[in-house]
Amino acid sequence: MGRQHANEMRAAGMTFVAACDLDLARMEQAAEDFPGIHTHTRIEDLLANHEVDLVTVILPHNLHAPVAIQALEAGKHVIVEKPMCNTVAEADAMVDAARAAGKMLSVYHNRRWDGDFQTIKRLIEEGTIGEVFHIEACMGGLHEPGSWWRSDKKISGGALLDWGAHIVDWSQHLIPEPIAGVDGYFHKRRWFERTNEDHTEAVVRFASGKTLQVEISSLAAVGKARWRILGTHGAIVMNGWEKIEVTVDHKGHLAKFEVPVPKSEGFRFYENVFGHLVRGEELVVKPEQARRTIAIIEAAERSSEAQRTVVPAYADMAW
Repeated sequence: MGRQHANEMRAAGMTFVAACDLDLARMEQAAEDFPGIHTHTRIEDLLANHEVDLVTVILPHNLHAPVAIQALEAGKHVIVEKPMCNTVAEADAMVDAARAAGKMLSVYHNRRWDGDFQTIKRLIEEGTIGEVFHIEACMGGLHEPGSWWRSDKKISGGALLDWGAHIVDWSQHLIPEPIAGVDGYFHKRRWFERTNEDHTEAVVRFASGKTLQVEISSLAAVGKARWRILGTHGAIVMNGWEKIEVTVDHKGHLAKFEVPVPKSEGFRFYENVFGHLVRGEELVVKPEQARRTIAIIEAAERSSEAQRTVVPAYADMAW
Protein backbone atom coordinates (compact mmCIF):
# COMPACT_ATOMS: atom_id res chain seq x y z
CA MET A 1 0.00 0.00 0.00
CA GLY A 2 2.86 2.35 0.71
CA ARG A 3 4.09 2.10 -2.88
CA GLN A 4 0.61 2.99 -4.18
CA HIS A 5 0.40 6.05 -1.96
CA ALA A 6 3.89 7.18 -2.92
CA ASN A 7 3.19 6.85 -6.63
CA GLU A 8 -0.09 8.76 -6.32
CA MET A 9 1.65 11.51 -4.32
CA ARG A 10 4.27 11.91 -7.02
CA ALA A 11 1.72 11.86 -9.83
CA ALA A 12 -0.20 14.66 -8.07
CA GLY A 13 2.90 16.86 -7.98
CA MET A 14 4.23 16.11 -4.51
CA THR A 15 7.84 15.22 -3.73
CA PHE A 16 8.11 11.91 -1.92
CA VAL A 17 10.99 12.44 0.50
CA ALA A 18 10.84 9.84 3.27
CA ALA A 19 9.40 6.52 4.45
CA CYS A 20 9.23 4.94 7.89
CA ASP A 21 8.63 1.37 9.06
CA LEU A 22 9.80 -0.76 11.97
CA ASP A 23 10.76 -3.45 9.45
CA LEU A 24 14.24 -2.63 8.12
CA ALA A 25 13.71 -4.90 5.10
CA ARG A 26 10.75 -2.82 4.03
CA MET A 27 12.81 0.33 4.25
CA GLU A 28 15.52 -1.26 2.15
CA GLN A 29 12.89 -2.08 -0.45
CA ALA A 30 11.51 1.46 -0.29
CA ALA A 31 14.98 2.90 -0.89
CA GLU A 32 15.34 0.62 -3.89
CA ASP A 33 11.91 1.57 -5.27
CA PHE A 34 12.41 5.30 -4.69
CA PRO A 35 16.10 6.16 -4.88
CA GLY A 36 17.17 9.17 -2.87
CA ILE A 37 14.45 9.14 -0.22
CA HIS A 38 15.19 9.15 3.50
CA THR A 39 14.26 5.95 5.33
CA HIS A 40 13.55 5.70 9.05
CA THR A 41 12.65 2.95 11.50
CA ARG A 42 11.48 5.33 14.23
CA ILE A 43 8.53 7.67 13.85
CA GLU A 44 10.34 10.27 15.96
CA ASP A 45 13.11 10.46 13.36
CA LEU A 46 10.62 10.86 10.52
CA LEU A 47 8.80 13.66 12.34
CA ALA A 48 12.10 15.42 13.05
CA ASN A 49 12.82 15.51 9.31
CA HIS A 50 12.23 19.13 8.26
CA GLU A 51 11.76 18.13 4.63
CA VAL A 52 8.54 16.35 5.57
CA ASP A 53 5.40 18.51 5.41
CA LEU A 54 2.77 15.79 5.04
CA VAL A 55 2.61 12.35 6.66
CA THR A 56 0.38 9.52 5.41
CA VAL A 57 -0.35 6.94 8.10
CA ILE A 58 -0.67 3.42 6.63
CA LEU A 59 -0.87 1.21 9.70
CA PRO A 60 -3.29 -1.22 11.37
CA HIS A 61 -6.46 0.62 12.35
CA ASN A 62 -5.76 0.79 16.09
CA LEU A 63 -2.59 2.80 15.42
CA HIS A 64 -4.18 5.44 13.18
CA ALA A 65 -5.19 7.82 15.96
CA PRO A 66 -2.03 7.84 18.13
CA VAL A 67 0.37 8.17 15.20
CA ALA A 68 -1.77 10.79 13.43
CA ILE A 69 -1.99 12.87 16.60
CA GLN A 70 1.76 12.55 17.14
CA ALA A 71 2.39 13.79 13.59
CA LEU A 72 -0.07 16.68 13.91
CA GLU A 73 1.50 17.78 17.17
CA ALA A 74 4.87 17.73 15.38
CA GLY A 75 3.49 20.25 12.90
CA LYS A 76 2.78 17.94 9.96
CA HIS A 77 -0.28 17.73 7.76
CA VAL A 78 -1.73 14.22 8.03
CA ILE A 79 -3.59 11.69 5.90
CA VAL A 80 -4.69 8.40 7.43
CA GLU A 81 -5.74 5.28 5.56
CA LYS A 82 -9.39 4.43 5.99
CA PRO A 83 -11.07 3.87 8.31
CA MET A 84 -10.16 7.04 10.13
CA CYS A 85 -9.76 5.14 13.42
CA ASN A 86 -11.64 2.64 15.60
CA THR A 87 -13.75 4.84 17.90
CA VAL A 88 -15.51 8.18 18.05
CA ALA A 89 -13.30 9.20 20.98
CA GLU A 90 -10.23 8.66 18.82
CA ALA A 91 -11.81 10.61 15.95
CA ASP A 92 -12.58 13.52 18.30
CA ALA A 93 -8.99 13.57 19.52
CA MET A 94 -7.68 13.57 15.94
CA VAL A 95 -9.93 16.44 14.84
CA ASP A 96 -9.05 18.43 17.96
CA ALA A 97 -5.32 17.88 17.37
CA ALA A 98 -5.60 19.08 13.76
CA ARG A 99 -7.48 22.20 14.79
CA ALA A 100 -5.03 22.96 17.59
CA ALA A 101 -2.06 22.54 15.25
CA GLY A 102 -3.68 24.43 12.38
CA LYS A 103 -2.86 21.52 10.07
CA MET A 104 -4.80 19.54 7.49
CA LEU A 105 -6.24 16.17 8.46
CA SER A 106 -7.85 13.93 5.86
CA VAL A 107 -8.75 10.26 5.40
CA TYR A 108 -7.90 8.20 2.33
CA HIS A 109 -11.46 7.68 1.12
CA ASN A 110 -10.15 7.35 -2.42
CA ARG A 111 -13.14 5.21 -3.37
CA ARG A 112 -15.27 8.33 -3.61
CA TRP A 113 -13.78 8.39 -7.10
CA ASP A 114 -14.75 4.78 -7.91
CA GLY A 115 -16.41 4.49 -11.29
CA ASP A 116 -19.48 2.66 -10.02
CA PHE A 117 -20.12 5.07 -7.15
CA GLN A 118 -19.61 8.14 -9.33
CA THR A 119 -22.04 6.74 -11.92
CA ILE A 120 -24.67 5.79 -9.33
CA LYS A 121 -24.37 9.23 -7.73
CA ARG A 122 -24.79 10.92 -11.12
CA LEU A 123 -27.86 8.82 -12.00
CA ILE A 124 -29.46 9.74 -8.67
CA GLU A 125 -28.62 13.45 -8.95
CA GLU A 126 -30.08 13.52 -12.47
CA GLY A 127 -33.35 12.15 -11.09
CA THR A 128 -33.22 8.98 -13.19
CA ILE A 129 -35.03 6.87 -10.58
CA GLY A 130 -36.84 9.67 -8.78
CA GLU A 131 -36.32 10.35 -5.09
CA VAL A 132 -34.19 7.67 -3.43
CA PHE A 133 -35.77 6.32 -0.25
CA HIS A 134 -34.00 2.99 0.36
CA ILE A 135 -30.44 1.76 -0.17
CA GLU A 136 -29.04 -1.71 0.41
CA ALA A 137 -25.32 -2.46 0.10
CA CYS A 138 -23.82 -5.89 0.69
CA MET A 139 -20.40 -7.50 0.56
CA GLY A 140 -19.28 -10.92 1.69
CA GLY A 141 -19.75 -14.65 1.32
CA LEU A 142 -19.24 -17.86 3.22
CA HIS A 143 -15.54 -18.06 4.03
CA GLU A 144 -13.21 -18.24 6.98
CA PRO A 145 -11.55 -14.87 7.60
CA GLY A 146 -7.80 -14.72 7.10
CA SER A 147 -5.38 -15.08 10.00
CA TRP A 148 -4.05 -11.52 9.92
CA TRP A 149 -4.62 -8.33 11.87
CA ARG A 150 -7.73 -7.38 9.90
CA SER A 151 -9.47 -10.36 11.54
CA ASP A 152 -8.44 -9.27 15.06
CA LYS A 153 -11.13 -7.02 16.53
CA LYS A 154 -8.80 -5.27 19.00
CA ILE A 155 -6.66 -4.15 16.07
CA SER A 156 -9.10 -3.78 13.18
CA GLY A 157 -12.07 -2.48 15.14
CA GLY A 158 -14.39 -5.13 13.75
CA ALA A 159 -15.79 -6.53 10.51
CA LEU A 160 -17.89 -3.47 9.67
CA LEU A 161 -14.96 -1.04 9.80
CA ASP A 162 -13.19 -2.24 6.65
CA TRP A 163 -15.38 -2.24 3.53
CA GLY A 164 -18.21 -0.96 5.69
CA ALA A 165 -16.38 2.35 6.08
CA HIS A 166 -16.45 2.83 2.30
CA ILE A 167 -20.15 1.91 2.05
CA VAL A 168 -21.23 4.20 4.90
CA ASP A 169 -19.15 7.04 3.43
CA TRP A 170 -20.68 6.54 -0.03
CA SER A 171 -24.23 6.28 1.24
CA GLN A 172 -24.14 9.57 3.10
CA HIS A 173 -23.57 11.23 -0.28
CA LEU A 174 -26.48 9.35 -1.85
CA ILE A 175 -28.87 10.32 0.98
CA PRO A 176 -27.31 13.50 2.42
CA GLU A 177 -29.76 13.93 5.27
CA PRO A 178 -29.78 13.98 9.09
CA ILE A 179 -29.83 10.57 10.76
CA ALA A 180 -32.48 9.67 13.32
CA GLY A 181 -31.00 6.39 14.54
CA VAL A 182 -29.01 3.25 13.82
CA ASP A 183 -29.87 -0.39 14.50
CA GLY A 184 -27.09 -2.97 14.49
CA TYR A 185 -27.11 -6.75 14.30
CA PHE A 186 -23.71 -8.32 14.92
CA HIS A 187 -23.20 -12.09 14.99
CA LYS A 188 -20.39 -14.33 16.23
CA ARG A 189 -21.53 -17.88 15.38
CA ARG A 190 -18.90 -19.89 13.53
CA TRP A 191 -15.37 -18.54 13.04
CA PHE A 192 -14.44 -18.56 16.75
CA GLU A 193 -10.68 -18.66 16.11
CA ARG A 194 -11.04 -15.08 14.80
CA THR A 195 -12.19 -12.24 17.04
CA ASN A 196 -13.94 -10.15 14.37
CA GLU A 197 -17.67 -10.64 13.99
CA ASP A 198 -18.81 -13.22 11.42
CA HIS A 199 -21.77 -11.21 10.18
CA THR A 200 -22.64 -7.54 10.64
CA GLU A 201 -25.65 -5.49 9.61
CA ALA A 202 -26.36 -1.81 10.15
CA VAL A 203 -29.74 -0.26 9.41
CA VAL A 204 -29.64 3.53 9.30
CA ARG A 205 -32.90 5.47 9.55
CA PHE A 206 -32.79 9.03 8.29
CA ALA A 207 -34.95 11.77 9.79
CA SER A 208 -37.12 11.72 6.66
CA GLY A 209 -37.80 8.00 7.12
CA LYS A 210 -35.45 6.92 4.33
CA THR A 211 -33.31 3.88 5.11
CA LEU A 212 -29.87 2.44 4.47
CA GLN A 213 -29.00 -1.21 5.10
CA VAL A 214 -25.35 -2.29 5.10
CA GLU A 215 -24.29 -5.94 5.36
CA ILE A 216 -20.73 -7.25 5.68
CA SER A 217 -20.56 -11.01 6.16
CA SER A 218 -18.36 -14.08 6.17
CA LEU A 219 -21.42 -16.25 6.86
CA ALA A 220 -23.49 -15.47 3.76
CA ALA A 221 -23.74 -18.72 1.78
CA VAL A 222 -26.03 -16.87 -0.63
CA GLY A 223 -25.14 -13.34 -1.55
CA LYS A 224 -27.10 -10.25 -2.52
CA ALA A 225 -26.56 -7.41 -4.95
CA ARG A 226 -23.68 -5.09 -4.10
CA TRP A 227 -26.11 -2.22 -4.55
CA ARG A 228 -29.93 -2.20 -4.54
CA ILE A 229 -31.27 1.33 -4.58
CA LEU A 230 -34.97 2.12 -4.72
CA GLY A 231 -36.43 5.41 -5.92
CA THR A 232 -39.94 6.69 -6.41
CA HIS A 233 -39.67 6.15 -10.19
CA GLY A 234 -37.23 3.27 -10.54
CA ALA A 235 -34.30 1.34 -9.11
CA ILE A 236 -30.58 0.76 -9.50
CA VAL A 237 -29.05 -2.69 -9.02
CA MET A 238 -25.39 -3.69 -9.28
CA ASN A 239 -24.61 -7.37 -8.86
CA GLY A 240 -20.93 -7.40 -9.75
CA TRP A 241 -18.31 -4.80 -10.58
CA GLU A 242 -18.74 -4.16 -14.29
CA LYS A 243 -22.25 -2.93 -15.04
CA ILE A 244 -25.10 -1.05 -13.41
CA GLU A 245 -28.68 -2.14 -14.13
CA VAL A 246 -31.29 0.61 -14.11
CA THR A 247 -35.08 0.13 -14.11
CA VAL A 248 -37.34 3.14 -14.65
CA ASP A 249 -41.08 3.68 -14.76
CA HIS A 250 -41.90 5.12 -18.18
CA LYS A 251 -45.58 6.00 -18.50
CA GLY A 252 -46.65 3.01 -16.48
CA HIS A 253 -44.25 0.57 -18.12
CA LEU A 254 -40.94 -0.62 -16.65
CA ALA A 255 -37.98 -0.01 -18.90
CA LYS A 256 -34.57 -1.53 -18.19
CA PHE A 257 -31.13 -0.56 -19.42
CA GLU A 258 -27.50 -1.06 -18.47
CA VAL A 259 -24.90 1.58 -17.75
CA PRO A 260 -21.21 0.70 -18.12
CA VAL A 261 -18.88 1.45 -15.25
CA PRO A 262 -16.09 3.90 -16.12
CA LYS A 263 -12.56 3.52 -14.84
CA SER A 264 -12.05 4.49 -11.22
CA GLU A 265 -9.88 7.53 -10.49
CA GLY A 266 -8.80 7.13 -6.88
CA PHE A 267 -5.60 9.00 -7.67
CA ARG A 268 -7.68 12.19 -7.63
CA PHE A 269 -7.63 12.05 -3.83
CA TYR A 270 -3.99 13.17 -3.79
CA GLU A 271 -4.63 15.67 -6.57
CA ASN A 272 -7.22 17.29 -4.32
CA VAL A 273 -4.93 17.27 -1.27
CA PHE A 274 -2.16 18.88 -3.33
CA GLY A 275 -4.58 21.51 -4.64
CA HIS A 276 -5.83 22.18 -1.12
CA LEU A 277 -2.38 22.64 0.40
CA VAL A 278 -0.83 24.56 -2.50
CA ARG A 279 -3.71 26.50 -4.04
CA GLY A 280 -6.24 26.61 -1.21
CA GLU A 281 -8.81 24.44 -2.99
CA GLU A 282 -11.61 22.95 -0.90
CA LEU A 283 -10.65 19.68 0.74
CA VAL A 284 -12.94 16.94 -0.56
CA VAL A 285 -12.54 14.42 2.26
CA LYS A 286 -12.95 16.44 5.43
CA PRO A 287 -12.10 14.87 8.81
CA GLU A 288 -15.54 15.70 10.21
CA GLN A 289 -17.10 13.59 7.43
CA ALA A 290 -14.85 10.64 8.20
CA ARG A 291 -15.68 11.05 11.89
CA ARG A 292 -19.39 10.75 11.11
CA THR A 293 -18.74 7.43 9.36
CA ILE A 294 -17.01 6.15 12.51
CA ALA A 295 -19.93 7.41 14.62
CA ILE A 296 -22.49 5.53 12.52
CA ILE A 297 -20.51 2.27 12.66
CA GLU A 298 -19.94 2.65 16.41
CA ALA A 299 -23.66 3.31 16.89
CA ALA A 300 -24.43 0.06 15.04
CA GLU A 301 -22.20 -1.92 17.39
CA ARG A 302 -23.65 -0.24 20.47
CA SER A 303 -27.14 -0.96 19.17
CA SER A 304 -26.36 -4.64 18.70
CA GLU A 305 -25.01 -4.88 22.23
CA ALA A 306 -27.94 -3.01 23.80
CA GLN A 307 -30.61 -4.39 21.42
CA ARG A 308 -32.06 -0.95 20.83
CA THR A 309 -31.79 1.94 18.40
CA VAL A 310 -28.80 4.23 18.99
CA VAL A 311 -28.36 7.79 17.74
CA PRO A 312 -24.84 8.41 16.33
CA ALA A 313 -22.61 10.44 18.61
CA TYR A 314 -22.23 13.69 16.74
CA ALA A 315 -23.92 17.05 17.03
CA ASP A 316 -24.42 17.92 13.36
CA MET A 317 -26.35 15.01 11.84
CA ALA A 318 -26.60 16.53 8.35
CA TRP A 319 -23.99 15.64 5.75
